[in-house]
Amino acid sequence: MKRAIIMGAAGRDYHNFLAYFKGNRNYKIIAFTQAQIPGIEKRKFPKKLAGKAYRESIPFYPEQKLSDLIKKYKIDEVFLCYSDLSHDEVMQKASLVLSTGASFGLLGPKETMLQSKKPVIAVCGVRTGVGKSPLSIKIMEILKKKKCKIAAVRHPMPYGNLSKDLVQKYEKLSDFKKYNATIEEQEEYYNYVKRGFVIYAGVDYSAILKKIEKEADIILWDGGNNDFPFFHPDLLFVVTDPFRAGQEIKSYPGEANFLMADVLVINKVNTASKKSIKEIEHNIKKYKPHTKVLKTSSLVSLNANENLAGKRALIIGDGPTLTHGGMSFGAGTVAAKKYKITIIDAKKYAVGSFKNTFQKFSHIQKELPALGYSKKQVEELRQTIIKSKCDVVLNASPSPLREILKLNVPIVDVTYKVDDRSARIIEKILMKFLKKY
Repeated sequence: MKRAIIMGAAGRDYHNFLAYFKGNRNYKIIAFTQAQIPGIEKRKFPKKLAGKAYRESIPFYPEQKLSDLIKKYKIDEVFLCYSDLSHDEVMQKASLVLSTGASFGLLGPKETMLQSKKPVIAVCGVRTGVGKSPLSIKIMEILKKKKCKIAAVRHPMPYGNLSKDLVQKYEKLSDFKKYNATIEEQEEYYNYVKRGFVIYAGVDYSAILKKIEKEADIILWDGGNNDFPFFHPDLLFVVTDPFRAGQEIKSYPGEANFLMADVLVINKVNTASKKSIKEIEHNIKKYKPHTKVLKTSSLVSLNANENLAGKRALIIGDGPTLTHGGMSFGAGTVAAKKYKITIIDAKKYAVGSFKNTFQKFSHIQKELPALGYSKKQVEELRQTIIKSKCDVVLNASPSPLREILKLNVPIVDVTYKVDDRSARIIEKILMKFLKKY
C-alpha cells in the first residue's frame, strides 16, 4: 500500500478523496496540505468521512510544510488536487516533490467524474473570473422559460465544518445563515437564490447527485476556478477571457477544459482589445479547430438611481478573480470608467489581513478583493471601507455586501450579464441539445 499526500485547497481535494481514495486498498492518505484559502489548514478531514480504513481523522497542514511531511512520513506519492495554477506553478510543485524522492500525480476525469442518470450541462472556465456565472444564470433562465425542471450544482467551497456540510441546498436567503456561508460562497450562490433558483454545494458530491436527480430533470454544473466538473457533462461550455489571452493554453486545469469543450466562449468582447480576441481565436484554430465558438459581450451596469459621475468610489471586486486569478481589475473598474466615477486606491487604506493580501498579490491595481473567510476578516473589510472615507462603494462582488457589512456609506451593486444576441445563440444550442433527450 502506497503512502500518499493530497495537495488541496478545500474543494477538489475532498472530492478526489471520496471519489477515488476512500476504500482504495492501494493507497493510504497520510495528510492533506492546504493552500489559497486562509485558515483552512486548521481543520482535519473527519474520520467519519474517511471510512473504515482510517482510525483517526486525517490531518491538514499548510502547503509550505510539504517537503518536511514527505520526509517525515516516508511518502511514496503526492497528488495535486486543486485548480487555477499556471503550468509553471504545477511543474515547480512537481519538481519539489520529485526532489524528495516521491512521485507526483494528477487524477483525471475518468477517475473522478460521477455519472448522472440525468442530462448534465456544465459551464467551466480556463481561469477564475472569466464570466462563468452570468452564462450559467442565462442558461438557467432559458431552460426555466422552456418549462424544464433544472437545478444547479456549484463547485465546492467547504470552509466550515466538513461533517455538517455534506449536502447544502440553497433555495432561500436564510440558507446563507443556516450554512454559515462566507462572502466567497455568497458570491456564487446569491444570484441563483435571488432569482428563485435552487443551487447545491457541499462535500459529498455523490450524495448531492443522488438528491438532485430526484428533484430535477436537467443538472447545471457551475464550475469553480478553472476546474473541470465533478459530474460527467453531456454539454460542456468553456469560457475564455481576452483580458488574459494565451492563458487558455497555459493554465491547469484550464487547458484541459479548453481541450474538452463542446462550446468555446470568448467572453468580454465588448471591452477587450481586438488583438487579445484574435490571440484566443488563433489558439482555438490551432488546438480545437472544429469546436463551436461563441463570442459574448459582458454587459456591465450599476444598480443606482442617481448619477455617480465624479463621486469617489471604493471598488470591491470578486476575491479569487483578483487574487490567485491574476486579474489586476474587474467589472467594478470597467463600470467606474463607463460612468465616469473616481476610483480610490484601496491599498492606501487596507487594514489587517488586507495589507498582506496586497503585498502577496501586488498585481492588483486599485480594487479591494471581497475576502471574508472569518468574522475578523469581514470586520477588516468593513474597516478598510470606513477608513477610505469614500462617497460610495461599488460592489462588483455578487455577494450581498449591503446586508453583510451594514455601512452608512451607500453601496451600489455592479451587475454584469450576457448580451441578448448571444443569449439567442445559447438558446439555439440548448434546444438542439435537449432534442437528444
